[in-house]
Amino acid sequence: MIVRPQQNWFRMLLVWDGSVLPSILPQMALMTIVSTLAVVTKGSVLGEKLPLNIASFTLLGLALAIFLAFRNNASYERFWEARKMWGQSLISARTLTSQAQRYGNPGVGEFDQMLFENRLIAFVYALKHQLRHSAWNDDLGRLLSGEDLAKCGQVQYRPVMLLDRLRDMIAVAHRTGHLCSEQLWMLDNQLNELSVILGACERIASTPIPYPYSVLLHRTVYVYCLLLPFGLVDTIGIATPVISVFVSYTFLALEAIVSEISEPFGIAPNCLALDAIATEIERTVLELGGREMPPAAAVDKKFQLS
Repeated sequence: MIVRPQQNWFRMLLVWDGSVLPSILPQMALMTIVSTLAVVTKGSVLGEKLPLNIASFTLLGLALAIFLAFRNNASYERFWEARKMWGQSLISARTLTSQAQRYGNPGVGEFDQMLFENRLIAFVYALKHQLRHSAWNDDLGRLLSGEDLAKCGQVQYRPVMLLDRLRDMIAVAHRTGHLCSEQLWMLDNQLNELSVILGACERIASTPIPYPYSVLLHRTVYVYCLLLPFGLVDTIGIATPVISVFVSYTFLALEAIVSEISEPFGIAPNCLALDAIATEIERTVLELGGREMPPAAAVDKKFQLS
């Protein structure tokens, strides 16, 4: 996802990167050609006049808009739930780091705070890479020891393994007297919260919107857009290409948007900014530990006004 600054109204009219327009340019070109042919042929196909009028497209357009709204709501609900889960992971990471630092008996028992923080940050990056099916070696390689890295290479669910390692650390701290039972319970509760977040993200990633919805919407949008010029040509004549392309842009762009945000963990411009969120979690955990932080995620310079 692109991280952008706030933009004024004029810049919003001209923005290119991050909009869905580049992905639907071929469809827009096709609609321009079809609309022009409808004007040239006066609404005929192979010499036969299509008996279409604007009233039928008004009713069909209303039904299509309602269905698009349903699809949009379903897609945005997935996107927003995913965003809430990652927001909660930030809260849990901060809380867990603070509790691990402030609770316990200094000098009693064994507890490696730096290792705990590194494994917690590694969990965040491991979750990001699991959801995106991307290479995890670089991010986890700078955070984990050789033993942990070797274990990561042997398992399929690396976030689960790292949570288990974190739980083992607090269990050992409890057995050696560093943590009392109440403190163990508080830290374990935050680990449970991270486990819930992990499960929720896996559920979203593994349960797409039912395929027939996407097929029906896709077919209906294209049939509507391709027939629209033949229903408009008798009413608005030479203005048919302009109106048809504009209406088609609205429907095709909305379909592209809902398809994009329905997969919130992807790498498309309008998916969740997981790189920036993971970096922010790492920064806040390291700051709580009094350690050097990496640079914050940069705003894309292409979107800054000169």
